Amino acid sequence: MATYKEIKGVTIQTLDSDPVEDKGTFSTGGDLNSGRSLAAAGDKTAGLGFGGYDGPPNARIDLTEKYDGTSWSEVNELNAGRYGMVGFGTQTAAIGAGGYASPPTPTPHRTQDVESWNGTNWTEVAELNSDMRSGTGFGTATAGYVIGGVRGGSVSDAVESWNGSSWTETTEINTARAGAAGAGITTAGLIFGGSTPTITGITESWNGSAWTETSDMPTAADSVFGGGTSTLAAAAGGSVPSKITTLQLWDGSNWTTNPTGLAGQRSSGGTNASPTQGNLLVTGGTGPGPTNYNPTATEELSFPEPTAAILTEGDMFLSGAGTKLKVFGKAAGIPSATFSSAASMSTNRNFGGSAGLSADDNMRFGGFNTPGPTTDNTEIYNGTSWTEVNELNTSRAIGAGWGTTTASVGAGGFIPPSTNPLAVESWNGTSWSEVNEINNTHYTAGRGGVTQTAAIIFGGSNTTNTELWDGTSFTEVNNLNTAGGYISSFGTSTSAIAGNRYRPGTSPAYNTNEVESWDGTSWTEVNEMNTARAEMQGFGASGDSGVIAGGSPNGSAVVANAEFWNGTSFTELADLSTARANCDQSPSAASGMVAGGNTPGGKQVVAEEWNADNTLSTVTVS
Repeated sequence: MATYKEIKGVTIQTLDSDPVEDKGTFSTGGDLNSGRSLAAAGDKTAGLGFGGYDGPPNARIDLTEKYDGTSWSEVNELNAGRYGMVGFGTQTAAIGAGGYASPPTPTPHRTQDVESWNGTNWTEVAELNSDMRSGTGFGTATAGYVIGGVRGGSVSDAVESWNGSSWTETTEINTARAGAAGAGITTAGLIFGGSTPTITGITESWNGSAWTETSDMPTAADSVFGGGTSTLAAAAGGSVPSKITTLQLWDGSNWTTNPTGLAGQRSSGGTNASPTQGNLLVTGGTGPGPTNYNPTATEELSFPEPTAAILTEGDMFLSGAGTKLKVFGKAAGIPSATFSSAASMSTNRNFGGSAGLSADDNMRFGGFNTPGPTTDNTEIYNGTSWTEVNELNTSRAIGAGWGTTTASVGAGGFIPPSTNPLAVESWNGTSWSEVNEINNTHYTAGRGGVTQTAAIIFGGSNTTNTELWDGTSFTEVNNLNTAGGYISSFGTSTSAIAGNRYRPGTSPAYNTNEVESWDGTSWTEVNEMNTARAEMQGFGASGDSGVIAGGSPNGSAVVANAEFWNGTSFTELADLSTARANCDQSPSAASGMVAGGNTPGGKQVVAEEWNADNTLSTVTVS
């Protein structure tokens, strides 16, 4: 019996005008008179910046500046110079609490001092219950909180409540931290990011009586700029530990990474962001490099009008009073996307393992390198630069990798001159540890997986073997239809693509374009790629959408071709900037990374980013 939906179809909304894409953008504001890392209050049309640090030798300053939406002007100074303060309130009524004070305050110079601003002057008021620096807070000059920070020399979970005249210790946060950002008011607040001392993206919400852990930031960051409300907040820049430009947006339940971010890398500055997400002013801070203490630049964040209808991925509607059917999504924008240059890795390599979920959240490990033969080096990319972290326990190449930059797996591979290890290593964000082995030799294998606890590995070594990983062990499942190695691949443990592959004995060898699709149970042959080759790189978060790039048609020449899989067939895309084969890969069709690889000039460190924005497209209906 047919359902009503099957008979009547699906209702599509008709709109007179198209909604707008929710892309916040930063624009340049007036420069500070004195660049420094500072505390702040107010918003982007009426801001206040005070105190700070402008470089060695221990320069704690008492300067206060106010912003009128265009320029900064100096006003009356703090009573005591200091930095690492917590600031909240407005341009005419603000609080500056704690921080590092200037000598002769006894070492280590942390202070309990608090000052109140009335629009003209600073006045010393009741002290905090304990010395504090590098905390966060939110609220008004008569009702606010100072949260976490370093107290007594240790990262703290303490929270103190301000009622306009005194401080009271109240419910502690769940995770002690310093360098976090805060947003909201005393009855509905949010803190996010910071250092525990490990850099974190942990987010906690406040309901006036208790703290609850909620969704983590996509990019963990310390000393992040942030503000807004408990349901609409923004986090910009920060340290990972290198400085970043990333803008992350909170919708009350989840964080997303905005396509555009800050113009310059920075952390540890002031954020004027009360009371809304779109009223964010990023001020001062510390810039990239170890001695960039005093940037003066100010950036203003703007969003569409609050009354605007905002597009979200997957929206479909009839536009122009029913004249055109339109859809909004990343898949629609992928064919027109292009590769762009990214920072080079520290280690040249090909046939490395990889993990990560986007172009600005990637890791690479192992591989063949120069002088070689293999490397155990592990590097993480934050969207700006690569950072070397703890090495693999066993140097190897041609292994498979999956997961994220904080929780990933590297399996199998090759150890010269002739060892094909079954060993598997797990990454916890800090170090590698050995876990249960795979059942069969897999080198040059394909893989699918976006989490540490669920993945598939298949083929390689001219085999058809397929194994599923459940976070603890591997289980053999139905094999590929066609054996091969050097397989291009993408997807997950339940939906994956095995692309072109190397098949010894074919004529000519390497020149294959077979493609198979995994549905969680078995493999099915599907439409071939347009260009026959092997040793390619693939990325995609499911078997329904992915990109394959580069490769070798004959084992020696390399190509730059890229193709997009839409679940049914492959479409030619804009090429890589550098033709290459045997490079690393990452698992998002909308945001990925191609790094290293082999070119006629040898093993490479060069990397390229792939980013496909959401696109509003007209749908052709037959």
